[in-house]
Amino acid sequence: MCLAVPHRIIALRAANRALALAGAVETEIRTDLVPGLGEGDLVLVHAGFAIERLLPEEGEELERLWEEVRELAGPQTR
Repeated sequence: MCLAVPHRIIALRAANRALALAGAVETEIRTDLVPGLGEGDLVLVHAGFAIERLLPEEGEELERLWEEVRELAGPQTR
């Protein structure tokens, strides 16, 4: 099973890259697979690649659910 996590694009970078935010974590992602992305877009990310642009209502619901998962998981240690 694969896991794709919703991210919000916060900055576009050169060469099909973007800076994206998932929760409080900023990550550089590849945007090759989803053309025409812009700042503020919500995307599903798997293995560092944006694989799908989300509709605003889909993205908001997924962000809410992921926040609930993070709260239930509690603080993480490494």
